[in-house]
Amino acid sequence: MTTPRLLLIGLFMLAVVSLVGAISLGSVHLGWRALGAVALNHGSALDRTLILDIRLPRVMAGFAVGGLLALAGALMQVLLRNPLADPYILGVSGGAAVAVLTAMLIGLSGMGLTVAAFGGALLTMMLVFALSRGRGSWNPTRLLLTGVVIASGWAALIGFILAVSPETDLKNMLFWLMGDLSFAGSGMPAMVVLIIGLALSLTIARDLDILARGELQAMALGVATGTVSLAVYILASFLTASAVTLAGSVGFVGLIVPHLIRLLGVTNHRLLLPSSVLLGGSLVVTADTLARTAVAPQQLPVGIITALLGVPLFLYLLNRSSH
Repeated sequence: MTTPRLLLIGLFMLAVVSLVGAISLGSVHLGWRALGAVALNHGSALDRTLILDIRLPRVMAGFAVGGLLALAGALMQVLLRNPLADPYILGVSGGAAVAVLTAMLIGLSGMGLTVAAFGGALLTMMLVFALSRGRGSWNPTRLLLTGVVIASGWAALIGFILAVSPETDLKNMLFWLMGDLSFAGSGMPAMVVLIIGLALSLTIARDLDILARGELQAMALGVATGTVSLAVYILASFLTASAVTLAGSVGFVGLIVPHLIRLLGVTNHRLLLPSSVLLGGSLVVTADTLARTAVAPQQLPVGIITALLGVPLFLYLLNRSSH
């Protein structure tokens, strides 16, 4: 079993390597000397612009997206008592996608798309919770079924919007749906959301450990399951909404990262949650670096790379766990 200290140190070093590599690699390669000069507030104007204005904001956005999705995935898997639950399973990304595609159709861009994405995600969150609760008691099964049905409805609307959209808008729409960091802008607001979300999650880490063993056992041990479940749902939804708002739908991160951490023997959420954030951020940053460089100068949506990496990795992990 991996010791907590060694695991966190290893994941932190992996995050540093992925961040530095992402800043260095691109259409113009930057060596250690150029990176050091810019870090010391020296270097040429071109290097400073390339690092500080172009690559660093995108790298920070990628790390924030990966961390947000991994943290949301870990929380969602506890909430639904299902290790295969995904941050997008409750339709949050679908609501954001419908709002963004509609905004694109009416000519909005930039901040307008950001507001539309967050508004669509927030609307879905409120809709799923209201319908799943109804007049009866709230429970994970009703939440899951309601979310899946609403997600299917959003998927139908997405198909309709794509079918009636002019060809000039289709490429941008498809890139956003596949996950794209090209127009993410500064990742600092998302990093702040990630730090706050992680801090809030750690305050209920003990309750999450107990809740993961079953609702009846958690109630017997004095956990306010209804309150904790509601808090987890709201927090996971906001984390997912923030990630979708920044980069669109980046798949597989929230599914495989917490699962991989658990396969390393980590079940305590005080360690699992920060480990998931570090690994999720590193994964998206690495995937985005490949998306920028694999077929340069053309850039691929980062969601394609995460899917190509995630599918075989998840199948391998699933096969390993079965043995």
